[in-house]
Amino acid sequence: MTGAGETAGGSSPGQLNNGEQLNNSNGTGAGPAADAGPDPAAGEPVRYERRGPVALVTLNRPRYRNAQNSAMTYALDAAFARATDDDEVAVIVLAGAGDHFCAGHDIGSPGRDADQSFDRRAGLWWDHVGRAGADARFARETEVYLGMCRRWREMPKPSIAMVQGACIAGGLMLAWVCDLIVAADDAFFADPVLRMGIPGVEYFAHPWVLGPRFAREVLFTGQRFGARRAYEAGMVNRVVPRAELTATAFELAGEIAAMPPFGLALAKRAVNQCEDLMGMRPGMEAVFGLHHLAHAHNAETSGDSLGGQDARSMRQAGR
Repeated sequence: MTGAGETAGGSSPGQLNNGEQLNNSNGTGAGPAADAGPDPAAGEPVRYERRGPVALVTLNRPRYRNAQNSAMTYALDAAFARATDDDEVAVIVLAGAGDHFCAGHDIGSPGRDADQSFDRRAGLWWDHVGRAGADARFARETEVYLGMCRRWREMPKPSIAMVQGACIAGGLMLAWVCDLIVAADDAFFADPVLRMGIPGVEYFAHPWVLGPRFAREVLFTGQRFGARRAYEAGMVNRVVPRAELTATAFELAGEIAAMPPFGLALAKRAVNQCEDLMGMRPGMEAVFGLHHLAHAHNAETSGDSLGGQDARSMRQAGR
């Protein structure tokens, strides 16, 4: 869901001058709002650049605070696959263009594409287009949200999320699939989807990345928490001034890149397997069912699977 709120100053760590762009789509370009007029920097939804042993993958819908539509999802998957297949790349850094990392799933921009078909990559479920009700919602979210996030978590190469500004709901999912998170001191986080009557985003990692107590507070209140609180909870690895975000993330990536690649892949797999043995994967599967029960309840009782909320109302409620 979208829901970017405050605007953070400073230049973006993800603004590239010569980065390549991936995937044809109806992704939109830069600017603070939908009515900001023509955007000369408009381009593809994800940009790719290799800097030595580091692949920089940048979410590129800054006009809509990098709200994640399906076009962005599949472009992001293509970028991650490209980095994984490139033997010269040792570490992947995920960034967001503009003032915000990612304001969540796209539920309100002109580039919303929830009713379009894409070549499915995360699983072998049927296409959601042309189906109705819970069948369509379950098929799409199994692929585009839960399935893709699980796929990206299993990339053998270490990944670092470089977060500034808003990291809301679906933005949390993108940061959480990365192995490490480096945050600017202006970063803020939230999962406010309980306002829709939904118990959390599809990739429900909250108890494992926040701890059960703080996860309850984040979900029950829907309120934002800052980078320092995220660091104290163990969700974020480092908090630095905005001006030092890129340098810090790339310095960390360089240290990691010096390690043996197969050893890194095995260490990453070891931690992932231990998290899953602690219940993360089956727990997430169970909550995904509750997530869709909530969607179905909303649709049955109000005719709107989002409980009458939209991007504007969610953003205003979170201020």
